[in-house]
Amino acid sequence: MFATRDEDAALDIVQDAMLKLTERYADKPVEELPLLFARILQNTIHDHFRRQKVRNTWTTLLSALGKGDDKDEEFDPLETLQAKSDSNAVEDPARQLEQAQVLRLIEQAMARLPARQREAFLLRYWEELDVAEAAAAMGCSEGSVKTHCSRAVQALAAMLEAKGLKP
Repeated sequence: MFATRDEDAALDIVQDAMLKLTERYADKPVEELPLLFARILQNTIHDHFRRQKVRNTWTTLLSALGKGDDKDEEFDPLETLQAKSDSNAVEDPARQLEQAQVLRLIEQAMARLPARQREAFLLRYWEELDVAEAAAAMGCSEGSVKTHCSRAVQALAAMLEAKGLKP
């Protein structure tokens, strides 16, 4: 099912699908549940891979900018870039300047997004909320969250590519 055999992710996806089934369709006849579950599971798998693809794109771009010496699993490129720019550590000045400029470009691109797109993007990809959690936090439908995220990703990619940044 998963090319990398990430059993933990597979279990999480199945658990999320089961929760969605029980939360939304508990009142349905038992005969309908297997088909509903299959569809929910399929959608949950698609959501997982779509979210993973976008997260990987941004992680690749940002990690290329802030490769650290430590191989920390919880590496947050934006925090690392900010911490490096605030520290007194001796580093190549040209690299420091490049990182500061890239961080500024990313911040400017995020600031140029419409508020709802920025909010949806940050909730989904930085806070790692699922669509339902982001929709609840934003007070809108899941479809709106998906639309806002898609538009945010497209706009950010276009803005950053226009400035010469590519993943």
